[in-house]
Amino acid sequence: MTDEQVLADTRRWIEKAVIGLNLCPFARAVYVKNQVRIVVSHARHLDAFLDELDAELTLLKDTPAEEVDTTLLVHPSLFPDFMVFNDFLNVVDDVVAEHGLEGVIQVASFHPQFQFEGVEADDISNATNRAPFPILHLLREDSVERAIESDAGDAEKIVDRNIATLRELGAEGWKRLLD
Repeated sequence: MTDEQVLADTRRWIEKAVIGLNLCPFARAVYVKNQVRIVVSHARHLDAFLDELDAELTLLKDTPAEEVDTTLLVHPSLFPDFMVFNDFLNVVDDVVAEHGLEGVIQVASFHPQFQFEGVEADDISNATNRAPFPILHLLREDSVERAIESDAGDAEKIVDRNIATLRELGAEGWKRLLD
């Protein structure tokens, strides 16, 4: 798969699901301002992927939010197994801490087979964190806080609304949306 196809599929997911279904009420503003950086990783092993994560954390820390507010680090092939990816997130948290960015940058994760603990694999609620490829979403915490305040939102309400939206859409609707 080419980088162009990975980028196109990722953008289609952002536009149709994340923004289109309003799964993230904060995404539209930064996306239309071209403040979302999407990086396709070609790392052949975890160490190389961690090097890319280091570079993206540094870039995000050193770049004004007006230029790059958030970064999606996408790897189309390194993490085919969700549980391996999920376990890897502990290492990601350690890397954020090593950079001294706890409370500054948070990482949200997305995976084609994402599954919440205690939820059946085919439950549509898992789609809130499903994407065409494994993705580490690096978010500035101050941007998230400002977005929540300006939206008068509550993260818990957003999660509940997203699950209700997906249950109404259903598995077939979700599949059609992304096809």
